[in-house]
Amino acid sequence: MLLGNSFHPGGLRLTARLGGNLGLRAGLRVLDVASGKGESAIFLAGQFGCQVVGVDFGPENVREASARAAAAQSAHLVSFVQGDAERLDFPDASFDAVICECAFCTFPDKRAAATEFARVLRPGGGVGLSDLTRSGPLHPDLEGLLAWIACIADARPVEVYANYLNGAGFDVLTIEPQDSALAELARDVQGKLLGIELMVKLRKLDVPGADFEQAKRLARAASKAIQEGLLGYSLIVARLQAQENGCS
Repeated sequence: MLLGNSFHPGGLRLTARLGGNLGLRAGLRVLDVASGKGESAIFLAGQFGCQVVGVDFGPENVREASARAAAAQSAHLVSFVQGDAERLDFPDASFDAVICECAFCTFPDKRAAATEFARVLRPGGGVGLSDLTRSGPLHPDLEGLLAWIACIADARPVEVYANYLNGAGFDVLTIEPQDSALAELARDVQGKLLGIELMVKLRKLDVPGADFEQAKRLARAASKAIQEGLLGYSLIVARLQAQENGCS
């Protein structure tokens, strides 16, 4: 299963918000699922002093994230491994918190991923998700391969994400809409697409095989869906029920 967050609305501001809502602090062990190139994991370790393990499916991401941690002199607190969100290679009850940003919506078997989050958490441990949400049918331009890469095509209503967590033994504590961060990201993506296309036309940049028309259609459709309230973004914090041992 592919791990790694392509889009990250709100940047590290929402990562900090999620870490604060989880009560991260020095001495806690945190698993960052779909850690990508390591930006969030390194930030969380620096901001809260916790020990963070990042897991990502892509070996290149793992290598780059490890190099970033070394460059940031964070390797004593942060490490990265290759792995699958639906089959985490960690012992039961080995983390105090799990964080997953902009990736849960891309997991083919979300129920399995939620169950794995619960399994690797200690009793009473917390999980924090930030992800795209949808509240109705989307335009066909938001259903294709490019939409999958953009983490849009399989976005679900926030209640569905909460149900996956409930089913795995979590109590959902807070759900925070952050739709404004998504709208800001959509505007940023549209601006960057126009800039890149102009550079290509001026022959100052070579992007072989790029389909700018398809990308612009996707960006326009996404912006319209956000304006209409069909696409949104939410932070979810849940806690593993204390009587559970983290196993399904």
